[in-house]
Amino acid sequence: MAPRVAKKKTEALEDQNGPGAESARTSDDNLGLVVGHNIKRLRSRLNLSLESLAKLSGVSRAMLGQIETGRSVPTINVVWKIACAFNVPFSTLIATPNIDRVRVLPADEAKILTSSSGDFSSRALFPFDGERRTEFYELRLKPGGIEAAHPHALGTTENLVVSKGVLDIDVDSSVKKLKAGDAILFQADRPHVYRNSGMEEVIAYLVMTYVEPTG
Repeated sequence: MAPRVAKKKTEALEDQNGPGAESARTSDDNLGLVVGHNIKRLRSRLNLSLESLAKLSGVSRAMLGQIETGRSVPTINVVWKIACAFNVPFSTLIATPNIDRVRVLPADEAKILTSSSGDFSSRALFPFDGERRTEFYELRLKPGGIEAAHPHALGTTENLVVSKGVLDIDVDSSVKKLKAGDAILFQADRPHVYRNSGMEEVIAYLVMTYVEPTG
């Protein structure tokens, strides 16, 4: 087994939403290049110019150009905006090709996305190769942490189970309180909010299911 090499953390970048914007961090130092490649690939498939994508996503043409060329690592919020403009799942933009049919996903090589405050993190527990309708994530939310999630593609559902702590989920103007062992299934194509009002970190596992396959 090769010796573990410490990886440089990607510095958070601010987008148009200012200091409260979320940032993306991953153990893969090439995240910016991967996202840029996928944006360019999808633009070409849909025959969209940078100007057209900027209008659809609300992300400036200059920022899109920097991301496509790998000169900027986008924030989580920016990636969500672009994914919504393309009408594809978030993971489509951070997917890297892989031809292995059986694959172990080492914890120290996982893609981990965090909020700018560091209160919320999401770890992908699935490989990004091939078409799929479902995605599996580990979510962590520190005490007092709040994560406002953007609406996903139309028809997307979230099936979440709490492993540790107590998690409040605000969806459809109703707050559901889940303790360890509790699960919930809801339509995630609308805004929803995760809150940890307890004294310990929340750990939860999430399965997202899409109407259309992605990959």
